[in-house]
Amino acid sequence: MSRKKAKEKANVEEEASKNTAQIPNEPVTAQTFDEYQCIGNLEMDFARLCALLEVRHIPAVRNKQPTSTTTETEGEDTDNTEVSQSQVNTSPHWSKPCLQVELESDDPLSAKSLNISGWKIDEQIFRVLEKMLPSMSRLQSLHFWQARLTDQMVGSLVNTVSLCSSLRVVLLEGNPLPKQSYHLLLCEDSIVTHLSLRNNRIGDDGAHLIGSALSTTRSANRNLLSLNLAFNSIGDAGAAYIAQGLRLNRALLFLSLSNNHIGDSGAAHLATILGEFTLTHEEIVERRKLLLERRESQPSPGADTDPSSPDTLPSVPSSTSLNTSKMEKKSNKNKKESSKKDEKVAGNKDIPHKSNKKAPDTKVSTSKGGKLGNKKKQTSGDTQEDKCDTSPNEVESVEIVNPLLDQSVQCRDGQLILPGNTTLISLSLAGNRITEKSLPRLLSSLQLQTEGGGLLRLCLQRNNFSQECEAYVKIKELMKLRDPLNKNKHEETEQEDQKT
Repeated sequence: MSRKKAKEKANVEEEASKNTAQIPNEPVTAQTFDEYQCIGNLEMDFARLCALLEVRHIPAVRNKQPTSTTTETEGEDTDNTEVSQSQVNTSPHWSKPCLQVELESDDPLSAKSLNISGWKIDEQIFRVLEKMLPSMSRLQSLHFWQARLTDQMVGSLVNTVSLCSSLRVVLLEGNPLPKQSYHLLLCEDSIVTHLSLRNNRIGDDGAHLIGSALSTTRSANRNLLSLNLAFNSIGDAGAAYIAQGLRLNRALLFLSLSNNHIGDSGAAHLATILGEFTLTHEEIVERRKLLLERRESQPSPGADTDPSSPDTLPSVPSSTSLNTSKMEKKSNKNKKESSKKDEKVAGNKDIPHKSNKKAPDTKVSTSKGGKLGNKKKQTSGDTQEDKCDTSPNEVESVEIVNPLLDQSVQCRDGQLILPGNTTLISLSLAGNRITEKSLPRLLSSLQLQTEGGGLLRLCLQRNNFSQECEAYVKIKELMKLRDPLNKNKHEETEQEDQKT
């Protein structure tokens, strides 16, 4: 009996050794974990760092050659093809611990993607990853699937990602967090451009935090281009929070809210930000502050103020607006001497509209914002405004301007009307609870969007309305006309007809 147990023990140890990373034979000069200097070779660094922490079972590192598949967060509706409903609803299947690494070439320093799937990351392994990732200069994508990360780990991950020179794609899926810390990955200074948060049970509370991270009147995410929130039990309230975040966000291009619990109310909120919407009192007050800062940054006084200009705002019946008016009077008095009458007039008016000058925005103007403008230009092609015959400096100045200072703001019946979000080019609401009731609202907002920007793709499949519904048919026809692929096919057909 003892021989049988000994044999079984030997087999277990042999199996464990096959699935455990081998520690390199080269001597390690560092005596402690903190002294070790990473060289960018994931397999070597990982094994040595684990040894310095005395990790008992070191996960294996498996390298694979690059594939031609594209990232799911590029706006494609791959939620159903890559994650089946059975995978979403069943408990996670924990596999043997290993790090799956995709290399650009045979060079061990060319790791471009790291995937950790189906096993729990403990504090020691996470500490190793934190130290190792910044040294991987070519790493572009980091994927955690059912890795049982904690809120504290995600908070630390934000700082680690900021130290990685090339890492821009983060997929954190199947990792429910008690404190819903996902929004930290969308902070204003985050360099992440593609973020997937599928199957995390985010719900309406988590959507509230994410919506606030997308934008508020005082801050906005400047770099995130695509966000996947599929399979997260987000309802109407959560959709309203996301819509609120899209009011002043002018970076996000792709958004997936598929396979959630969004109904007509949530769809209506999303439709509102796609078309024209009225500025709130808080947004008007912030706009006044931005206009004042812009005026103070321009030394030369403007010409006669046009009362009909949208920059000349209607008075706001509140103490905040009165204080703003007093600040304007004081600022004009310090800039130039004039009569009391002139000072009073200037104090009640905002700066005149200047269309040919750059409008710096001290709240949101950053060098990152300028870079984002160029990224958006390359990604979305013809969907950005002012796309023709513009120099790089002009493109940068257009991209970093706060939406509250948009030159297209109109004043109607004492209210300020802001053009809708035309930066978003792909929206997926497939697999929700939308009925025929909210479709006319969506159609109306889409019709308000001009050819200079707006949605090019809207997914509404698998909702609670008939495919033959009149409003839905019109939406599909409108999207078909906007689809760049269909336009290219149409142009090719015309060219062939002309040749024949």
